[in-house]
Amino acid sequence: MPEQETELTLSEEAAAAAAAENPVLEMPARAEGGPGEGEPVTRAEFDQLKAERDQLLDRLARLQAEFENARKRAEREKIANRDYAVGNVVEKFLPVLDHFEMALKAEGTIEQLRSGVELIVKQMEDVLRQLNVEAIPAVGTEFDPRCHEALGAVERHDLPDQHVAEEIRRGYKLRDRLLRPALVRVASNPKQTSE
Repeated sequence: MPEQETELTLSEEAAAAAAAENPVLEMPARAEGGPGEGEPVTRAEFDQLKAERDQLLDRLARLQAEFENARKRAEREKIANRDYAVGNVVEKFLPVLDHFEMALKAEGTIEQLRSGVELIVKQMEDVLRQLNVEAIPAVGTEFDPRCHEALGAVERHDLPDQHVAEEIRRGYKLRDRLLRPALVRVASNPKQTSE
């Protein structure tokens, strides 16, 4: 009986020889249960699929590396652009700083120092204007919580109710963007509130 198990018929022998040359492999079952589940694949097809997989994995690794390099390059460019913009702004303020230093070294009357500081403030306002930074109008305008921050109220009969009576700290905006609100005191006019 053991001899019969080792003996093969001619057709079985041919099938075994063909399998040795081109073995048949089982493909793993697909999760969806679609066509091709458990279908046999030849060694050549398996090697081709493996080569395609390796090629795709290599391509994926290269794309990931390219993406990472592009991200790092964009970050470097962003920092360089920010530094360039800051440099341009600082360059415009350096003459203002120079004038402040000269004012500190200057000897003169209080009025001379005051007029010198007023000139420096005017120069600084000019630089801000060049950078499209504007002061927010305050005193005499209607209180607007979008650009004014109320520090308190003062009773005033010469101003309409809910109008800015005093500016404590000037507010600024860059084009339409608020940089900081104006710190103000709002007028409270009892004559208008009672009417």
